[in-house]
Amino acid sequence: MGKRSDFARNKMDLYATPMAAVQPLLPHLGTALKYCEPCAGDGTLIRHLGSAGHKCVSAFDAGMGPFPRHDASFITEGDLRGADIIITNPPWDRPVLHQIIERCAILRPTWLLFDADWCHTKQASPYLEVCHTIVSIGRVKWIADSKMSGKDNCCWYLFDAKTKPSHIQFIGR
Repeated sequence: MGKRSDFARNKMDLYATPMAAVQPLLPHLGTALKYCEPCAGDGTLIRHLGSAGHKCVSAFDAGMGPFPRHDASFITEGDLRGADIIITNPPWDRPVLHQIIERCAILRPTWLLFDADWCHTKQASPYLEVCHTIVSIGRVKWIADSKMSGKDNCCWYLFDAKTKPSHIQFIGR
């Protein structure tokens, strides 16, 4: 949930990632990708990516859903189990989000889904140094049976600390 929402937040920011939010990312993934999902929640993102031909080789969550318990802030090379990339819809709580960016981006290229406003803040500056691509997706309908979409625009962000980009590629809607 975004900063302007008056709804109670789900525990640990557990919101299933709708397919409409995944579709704009798919053209940037290539084919038959092996990935790790470190904030797997109930596995919805894994199912969507699987339907597009991608294979999840490692999945866990800090405390929700049917997956092994493990905090993405402490992910290691061994946790990746041969994944080429990391893809997740992380918690948007800034300290947690920033820890996930720092940890995951040093291991593999990492696609994260969160609010678009973040990249316009001062706190984003050190992380934008390793951000390669931003894919705008607009507002997401996080609660399937709701009549409303979310109140925040969202983006997929690609972070990779192994290579410093000369610029960030922005892909609009």
